[in-house]
Amino acid sequence: MNTEIDFSKLNAHQRYKLMASLIIPRPIALVTSLGANGVVNAAPFSMFNMIGEDPPILMLSINKLSDGHLKDTAANILLNKEFVVHMTDEPMAKKMHACGESLPNTVSELEHVGLASTPSQCVHPPRILQAPVAFECVLHETLETESRYVFIGRVVWLSVKKGLVDTVKWYVNLKDYQPIARFGASFYIKTNERFDLEQDNAAPSDNTIDQL
Repeated sequence: MNTEIDFSKLNAHQRYKLMASLIIPRPIALVTSLGANGVVNAAPFSMFNMIGEDPPILMLSINKLSDGHLKDTAANILLNKEFVVHMTDEPMAKKMHACGESLPNTVSELEHVGLASTPSQCVHPPRILQAPVAFECVLHETLETESRYVFIGRVVWLSVKKGLVDTVKWYVNLKDYQPIARFGASFYIKTNERFDLEQDNAAPSDNTIDQL
């Protein structure tokens, strides 16, 4: 017998705990943006996902702070209308998580945690050199609720590590892609154990996992 919960009877914190702990795993966006002072900000967000391909858009949800101020990423996106979304793999996981520390906006998280930047192709915020995937985005639309800004970003450029994408057949080589996902609180999961529901064997063949 199920436990039935009336969301109208819960406060915001209780709703957040339930939703963030049950809607899992979630991909993590490590976002770079540029402050008015020229400092590069980098912050991880797991309320993030792809929402369409025509136009190519993704969603990034950022909470407002209790004192009425905005997180640096939200303030920077509202100011400059540009940002870069990076996917995080296992080798850079700890540094991604450390980018979530609270720092003054005069300090770049990239320098603080030891990640290197490189110029983007189409937007002013730089990309993270160690990231396997970087989506350069311009702001397509902004939604606002009482507690959050929801930014819809339109992808204008994609940069991936060498060998990850076949640009002739447009296959993604998932064997060499090991992103991590959020599992609630400070818990994360790896994505190297995969199975194919359309095959009899538990492990997908090399050809299948190459051609996605």
